[in-house]
Amino acid sequence: MSRLNFSTKTLVVQPIIALAILSSSAAAYADFNHQSWDSLLNKHVTMTNGGKASVVNYAGMQADKSKLASYLEATSKVSQAEFNRWNKNEQLAFLINVYNAGTVDLVLTKYPNIKSIKDIGGLFGSPWKQEFIPLLGKTRSLDDIEHNLIRGSKRYNDPRIHFAVNCASIGCPALQDDAFTGKGLDSQLEQATAKFLADGSRNNLKGNTLRVSPIFKWYKSDFESNWRGTKDLEGFLGRYSSSLGMSKAQTSDLNQGKIKISYTDYNWNLNKK
Repeated sequence: MSRLNFSTKTLVVQPIIALAILSSSAAAYADFNHQSWDSLLNKHVTMTNGGKASVVNYAGMQADKSKLASYLEATSKVSQAEFNRWNKNEQLAFLINVYNAGTVDLVLTKYPNIKSIKDIGGLFGSPWKQEFIPLLGKTRSLDDIEHNLIRGSKRYNDPRIHFAVNCASIGCPALQDDAFTGKGLDSQLEQATAKFLADGSRNNLKGNTLRVSPIFKWYKSDFESNWRGTKDLEGFLGRYSSSLGMSKAQTSDLNQGKIKISYTDYNWNLNKK
């Protein structure tokens, strides 16, 4: 009788323990709630040119600055220990969103009296080196987030981040009109990359010369980092040959070095609506 009672209790307790473990695991890997940032993007970012670019209503963002401040305050409360429990996609989505929200916040400190984000900081300063974003226990600059936490960590190794982090400029890949999420990150990055490369004003093939954004020159090593087997810039661009409007023969020529790569000009004017 006692064995039967013990067995019955075991059958009752085991599901409860299993449920507790599953609940704990789900909490540890749950996405940070980016809803407030997502709503600001939905409201104040307009996709243009078939989703290949976007413009920002900075006046509208300024009117909603308290909501932006609340979002950045919430992200600042995430501890390093909590961040470390998330999976890589959740971490990367979080860092991209904070970078983009921080960029908008920085622009608003001078808007509407600037034509370019480069006007912030003056002749001897850099907007990207200003430390104003409290994140993971430190007050950080945009450069710190991009070049140390994202690129420098070597944890993510995904060159497509260059089409997700936004520098508030026309030449920059579009600021998306929704927030990045851990669950949707791969498809979001893929779409942002393909859309940017399909923009003929910034990337185009003329004869035997493929003209692409200087992003590919500035961060060439990232595109040659063996991401998904691509070991050179030609290989990366070849993956998106359909977005670039290239035929199979042209793609083959690109991979064989028969097509020259050059770079277009970068427009640093503010991506304002």
